[in-house]
Amino acid sequence: MRTRTQRQPEIINTPLSETELEPMYRVIIHNDDVTPMDFVVHILERIFFVSGQQAVEIMFTAHSTGAAYVQSLPRSEAKTRIGKAHFAAGLEGYPLHFSLEQE
Repeated sequence: MRTRTQRQPEIINTPLSETELEPMYRVIIHNDDVTPMDFVVHILERIFFVSGQQAVEIMFTAHSTGAAYVQSLPRSEAKTRIGKAHFAAGLEGYPLHFSLEQE
């Protein structure tokens, strides 16, 4: 008869990343009368990784109400993505604007 020895589970202590400790912020997109709708959808898909249909819905909400919720992210990640979106819009000469709200 064979006896099996059970292995003790190994406990791995990994420190929390910076983003796990940060408060969450809501990313808000604001409507303007210059930025083309397809460009807004493109930015939402490529920079904020929003699915195609959801990006269109966010864009239309912002267009009809003046602003729309995009997603919640840790502050540093939200600021990084907003910076990329503002930079991309600026390269094209569009005044596309995003802002942050703490949750």
